[in-house]
Amino acid sequence: MMMSLGMFVFALPTLAYQQLQRQVAWRHASTERVGARAAHQYVGPGDETINLSGMLVPEIAGERVNLDMLRELADQGEALPLVDGTGRVYGAFAIESLSETQTLFFDDGTPRKIDFQLALKRVDDDAVTRQ
Repeated sequence: MMMSLGMFVFALPTLAYQQLQRQVAWRHASTERVGARAAHQYVGPGDETINLSGMLVPEIAGERVNLDMLRELADQGEALPLVDGTGRVYGAFAIESLSETQTLFFDDGTPRKIDFQLALKRVDDDAVTRQ
C-alpha cells in the first residue's frame, strides 16, 4: 500500500501514483500603520493541498474501474482520512478534482495508457468525526 484515502487504497493493483506534490500555507493578518510597516500577526494554518499524479496501464497494473471509484467518492463530498503506507496521518482531505488523459488506443477505443491527476484539499479534521 502506498497510501489510502478513506477505504480507497493506492497501490500497484489498484491505482499507483508516480508523484506526490504537497503545498501547505499559513495565514498572517496585516494591519496598516501610519509611518511604519504594517503589523503582522499569525492567525492560524491556511490551505493545504496534495496532488497525486500517475499513470494507469491496465495491461500491466491497475484497472480503469478505480478511477470510477474515486469519482464516486468525490460525488459524496465527504472528508476522508489520508494515511500513507508508513502509517503517517496527513489529516482529513476531500477530493477537489480528478483529471485523466487517455492515450495509445486499441482498435475498439479502449486506452492502453491513462495519465491521471488527483487534487485533494485538506478540510477541518473534525469533519471526519462528525459524519
